[in-house]
Amino acid sequence: MSLDDLNEDVQDTYRTLEDELSVSLDRETQNELALLEAALEPEETDELVRRAIHMLFQSTVETGKLDFQLRSGYDVTYDEYLSGMTFEEMTGADQYPAMDDERRYQF
Repeated sequence: MSLDDLNEDVQDTYRTLEDELSVSLDRETQNELALLEAALEPEETDELVRRAIHMLFQSTVETGKLDFQLRSGYDVTYDEYLSGMTFEEMTGADQYPAMDDERRYQF
């Protein structure tokens, strides 16, 4: 998979999320959400869900888990996704022909 595949998958998922997202909660999650809502008193419960997604995303980026998953599935990193170019494209390494190891040191 590649950077183009990742961009396409993100756009497809974004389109499906534009429809109303309904999430069923297990008992433990519902209790935790109720406690957070009582303690933090947000205007809407949706605000807590948005905050949770932001926190999960941030911790996944900071710990390197996002890069690991992206590298495993798409062979790119989060920085490459943000820039829209792979490291090889940024450095120009993909512009040169492959080296012939047998003839590399012959003059």
